Amino acid sequence: MQERTWRRRGWVGLAAVALAALGLAPGTGRAADPTEKFYSGRSLNLVIGYSVGGGYDLYARLLSKYLGDHIPGKPSITPQSMPGAGSLKAVNYLYAAAPRDGSVFGTFGRTMPVEPLLGNAPFDARKLTWLGSITSDVSVCISWHTSPIKTFDDLIGKPSNLGGQGAGSDPDVFASTIKNLFGAKLKLVTGYPGSNEAALAMERGEVDGECGVSWSTLNISHPDWIRDNKINVLVQVALEKDPDLPNVPLLLDLAKDAEMRSVLKVIVANQTFARPFAAPPGLPDDRKAALRTAFEETMKDPAFLDDAKHLGLQVRPVSWQQIDQLMAEIYATPQDLLAKAKAAVGGTM
Repeated sequence: MQERTWRRRGWVGLAAVALAALGLAPGTGRAADPTEKFYSGRSLNLVIGYSVGGGYDLYARLLSKYLGDHIPGKPSITPQSMPGAGSLKAVNYLYAAAPRDGSVFGTFGRTMPVEPLLGNAPFDARKLTWLGSITSDVSVCISWHTSPIKTFDDLIGKPSNLGGQGAGSDPDVFASTIKNLFGAKLKLVTGYPGSNEAALAMERGEVDGECGVSWSTLNISHPDWIRDNKINVLVQVALEKDPDLPNVPLLLDLAKDAEMRSVLKVIVANQTFARPFAAPPGLPDDRKAALRTAFEETMKDPAFLDDAKHLGLQVRPVSWQQIDQLMAEIYATPQDLLAKAKAAVGGTM
C-alpha cells in the first residue's frame, strides 16, 4: 500500500505535502506567509458608493487594476457598484455588514466620515480601516449656462433648484449649508444616484446646477463644459482655492464672522481627502498592514501613474495616517460648534 502511494503521488507531490505540513512554501524552503496564503487566488471586492461613470467610480476602477499587484498573493480586485443615499449605503455596509477579514474595502463620498456628527449615520468613522486617498480636491457649485444663476450672489438672491444625491452626500451637504448659513433661496432636488444623472438633469433644465462637484471630475468627465463655457462656477468649497480658479470665491472667505468660518471649517475639512478608501473595522493586523502598504505602493507605481495621467486623473495621495489624524480632530470639535454645523447641513429643503 505504501509503495503504491509513493508511485501515485511522486516525489514532487510528497515534497509539497511534507513542506505544507511543516508550514513551508513549496520550492522555497521558507515559512509560508499567512497573509500571502490568505490572499493567494482570492478576488477582493471593491465597493463603490456611486453609479458607474462618475469621478469616484473612475478612481476606484483605476485603483482596482493595480492594487492587487502590491498585496501578498496578488489577488484580483472586483469593483462592485453600490449606489444609494449619496454613498451612505456603501459606508454602512463596510462598517456593519462586510466581512472583517481583509477581503472587502470601498470608496464613498468625502462627506460621509462626518455624517455621524452632522447627520444621523450610525457609525464612527474613526473605527474604519483607512487606506488613504488617491488625491485631495476642491468641490465647486456650478450652474448651467442657460440658468439665471450666474454668480454666488445670484445663488443667494434668486430662486434656484440644485440637484442632490441623498442625505450626507456632497451636493446635499453643501447646498443645505449655503441655504441655511447664507440664506440662499435654493431648493434641493435630491435622489439622483450619481453625478452623471445629476449632470443630465442640469443639461435638460430640470435643475439649475449642483453643489459639491469635484473640479477634477469636471475636467475629466466634462472638459467641453469648461472649454465652451457651458457652466458657471459659482463658489469653491474647500480649505484652499484650486490654482485653476483664482477668481472664483472660496466659501470660507465669504463667512460673515469668525463663528461662521469655524462652522464652515467643520463642514468642509474633509475635502482634504477627495477620493477616500477604507476597509471595515477590526481587520486582522497583518491584512490591515498589507492593504495599507499596498495602497501606498500603488500610489508610486509608474504604470498606475501613467494610466492616471492618460485618463486625466489627479494623483496627490493623502496617507491613512493623515486621514486618521483629521478624523480625530473633527471628532474632537466642541459640541456647540457641531450643533451649529449640524443645523447648517440638516435644515429642511
